[in-house]
Amino acid sequence: MGGQRNLIILGIAIVLGLFAVLFANSYFSGVERRQAQVAQEQQLARIVVASQPLAFGSKLTPDNLKLANWPASSVPVGAFSSLEQAMKDGRVALRPIVPGEPVLADKVSGTDGRATLAANLPEGMRAVSIPISNVTGVSGFALPGTTVDVLLTRQIPGGGSEAQDIMSDVVLENKQILAIDQLADEKTGEPKVGATATLQVDLLDAQKLAVAQKIGTLSLALRNVENQVPGALTTVTAADLGGARLYKAARSQPAPAAPAPTFLGLPAQFSAALAGANAARKPVLPRIMGNSMTVIRGTESADYPVGNLGGR
Repeated sequence: MGGQRNLIILGIAIVLGLFAVLFANSYFSGVERRQAQVAQEQQLARIVVASQPLAFGSKLTPDNLKLANWPASSVPVGAFSSLEQAMKDGRVALRPIVPGEPVLADKVSGTDGRATLAANLPEGMRAVSIPISNVTGVSGFALPGTTVDVLLTRQIPGGGSEAQDIMSDVVLENKQILAIDQLADEKTGEPKVGATATLQVDLLDAQKLAVAQKIGTLSLALRNVENQVPGALTTVTAADLGGARLYKAARSQPAPAAPAPTFLGLPAQFSAALAGANAARKPVLPRIMGNSMTVIRGTESADYPVGNLGGR
């Protein structure tokens, strides 16, 4: 008898449970229909908002999202109209979102959302930023998705180099630009002059860029994306810009000669003349004592000793 009573109680509990579930579903469905009807009557839109605080990296789920009425004339750009759309492809929050705040495409990851560079990097690749300007950045025509070569201009190393002794090398070839400043949209076709360019490189190339930034100026050379042929990596110096012979001759000129000696404080031109005459003067012969005769040959004269007649 007691067993039958327990079975009856269990059956009643199951029936009541099913009735409660059906009632709850009907209630919430009715609430949803009424809210949708109210939104339609008041010209409101239904958008997805956070029902719980969302931290950076939180996955969007039915537990932390809900639909809310929003004025149709002021729906934020990028708002989602259904929970399924908001949770598509396992979206996560890319910034903190407070309860009641609309969940927008630029605040989450995934399809139609803001793509993170880390998620788009191929296996083994890195994203490295380098400084650029309107000149070194190809006047803003180096945009996300384009390919470039990276040039390094620096002073020629060595103790004897001077300020004008510079050289240029191609550090990297055929590298893809991922972003200019914080812009990573490849659909952007308008030129954008930025302060930094983020390139997709491997680990070794990332190290090269880190060193190159410290020793010289980096410049971008825009190249055709279909051109995959490596170029001839030669070093260019100022001598290659034309007038190389003059450049080399100027660098190889001997040191200036020492000033000519002066004589008795005379002006330089007279001192130089005296110095030249003095250098060309022949040694003076010792003077002949006693009788002598002078023989003149042209403009030169010579003295010869002459003895006395008869030996006296």
